[in-house]
Amino acid sequence: MANGNGNGSGATFDENTAPAINALVQYIKDFSFENPNAPRSLGPQDKPPNIQIQVNVNARQVAETEFEVNILLEGSAKAESDVLFKFELDYAGLFRLVNIPQSDMHPVVMIECPRLLFPFARHIIAEAVRGGGFPPLYIDPIDFAALYRQRLSQVAANAEAPTIA
Repeated sequence: MANGNGNGSGATFDENTAPAINALVQYIKDFSFENPNAPRSLGPQDKPPNIQIQVNVNARQVAETEFEVNILLEGSAKAESDVLFKFELDYAGLFRLVNIPQSDMHPVVMIECPRLLFPFARHIIAEAVRGGGFPPLYIDPIDFAALYRQRLSQVAANAEAPTIA
């Protein structure tokens, strides 16, 4: 009987060199939900509210192989000029990245780690909005790869922009 795990190609899987992302812990760093016009805002609305959501991802290295990754979700719902609700969630996780090539480290931290955190942050927002007296707000899935590419483009554009002395 052969030892090791394989994919049928004769190659073996070595868990000591395989790339790995481990979520060590996830947590709310900061959270705010405002329902400034309740109970007036909880009544039937003539039109669907205008919902706006902003997403930002930040990361910092805290040890040789560990990174803290934050998703900042800010949003509001308005009916005409009245604010129905507002929220701000800073949700973070501590990740250990092992055997990730240095050239791939930044995209993994800024794409894959937030992708793992997002469903939990989405659930927190949905429950807070529901607890505020509204139907739950299920934020659409976020394409963190596109967000990453957009951020790289902005950084490149800012680096190319002439400075005024």
